[in-house]
Amino acid sequence: MLLREVEYARPARVQEALRLLGANDGARALAGGQTLINVMKARAASPDVLVDLADIAELRGIELGSDGTLELGAMTTYTDIIDSAEARARPILGEVCNQIADVQVRNRGTIGGNVCSNDPTNHLPPLLVAIGATMTIVGQAGERSVPADEFFLGVYMTAAGPGELLTKISVPPGKSDGFASVPIGKDGTCIVNVAASLTNRTARLAIGCVDAVPVLLTPDSTEDAAVRKAVHDANLDPPWDVHASAEYRRHLAEVLALRAVAQAAERR
Repeated sequence: MLLREVEYARPARVQEALRLLGANDGARALAGGQTLINVMKARAASPDVLVDLADIAELRGIELGSDGTLELGAMTTYTDIIDSAEARARPILGEVCNQIADVQVRNRGTIGGNVCSNDPTNHLPPLLVAIGATMTIVGQAGERSVPADEFFLGVYMTAAGPGELLTKISVPPGKSDGFASVPIGKDGTCIVNVAASLTNRTARLAIGCVDAVPVLLTPDSTEDAAVRKAVHDANLDPPWDVHASAEYRRHLAEVLALRAVAQAAERR
């Protein structure tokens, strides 16, 4: 289906983009376009103005701080993360980005676009919740930081409100991470995915595809019984569709949680 007519702007600076977004209630930021354009073709979204962020250099790049904290610009592509020496300070980022779709999508898709679209089947929202990332949001009123586990509000809804932009994602140091998923086909989105991050003998798990936002769990320990109990006690109520029943998604959540924790434990 062809796109309907829409105004288009391509600012060079963040403040110019914020002005354009604030001037029209129907304006939407365009990152890599891998989700938004398809949603527009399906007539599920009809913005009046597309504000293309491709020329804003300050939204790109990966920096590794002296304390091991990674800062990822919102317009950094999946391929940038996969190829970055700095991003290897948190290896799970490149590993999961390499599982997203195909080469063409990875070359165009951005980390900011992925999390701001908040499609429940995406790979990165659960991962960023599990590893304790922080989102930096800028608007006309100034800048604020939001923990990843508070950033995702609902399907296609995040804490970045109208007239605001996600500018960067900060990731704390760490290596004991795991990610497990069952995708729809080799390059498809996920039926269920689980990210895990371990600190000492504690774990943070984030389950995707079972709710509108990633479900964060903190088992009492990393033992299999504790992980199973945490998933069971979450009383997950996932959707059902042609790909999987709700019961099967609940089963996958437990199996993948165990796999993600086991992978993370191997990296201690």
